[in-house]
Amino acid sequence: MASAHDRAVLQAIFNPTTPFGDIPGLNQEEELIDDDSVFDTELLKQVKELEMQGVSAAEAGDLQAALQLFSQAIQILPQRASAYNNRAQALRLQGNTAGALEDLDRAISLSGGTGRTGCQGLVQRGLLRRLTCQNDEARADFEKAAALGSEFARQQAVALNPYAALCNKMLSEVINKLRNPVSEMQ
Repeated sequence: MASAHDRAVLQAIFNPTTPFGDIPGLNQEEELIDDDSVFDTELLKQVKELEMQGVSAAEAGDLQAALQLFSQAIQILPQRASAYNNRAQALRLQGNTAGALEDLDRAISLSGGTGRTGCQGLVQRGLLRRLTCQNDEARADFEKAAALGSEFARQQAVALNPYAALCNKMLSEVINKLRNPVSEMQ
């Protein structure tokens, strides 16, 4: 098994445009979870079942049924972030970006920007903000989600950082020159 140092060296060799030692997943020791301990267990069980049914309906293409199921879950436990996050995805698939952003804002607020739902909400809101050319706000969301362990968010934050983009471009040019040296003796 390779040590952390070995993985960092391999990362630098195979991915020269990422910072040395930046190994995807290395800093994330445990999977993110939401703290549902504050909710009544019977209501929580009911809400989780409604959310699973809503996800299944959305996957089957029945967005109206999905929205109804997520809304029912919200009515039962309005302080639980997950159903807002799920409903936001169904709204986004319907093309209702404004409604999706409202639900994502609520999910992030309720989750405190932590846990699984907080991380997902930040990534999804970052993507919607990026689509609407709100790059500074999108980068802020991606940076917060990256701090929670999202590798995708980290990549998006780097892509939106103009200084990182410039450094990566210069580093790529140097690496390409080293890989393909031009003979000056001609």
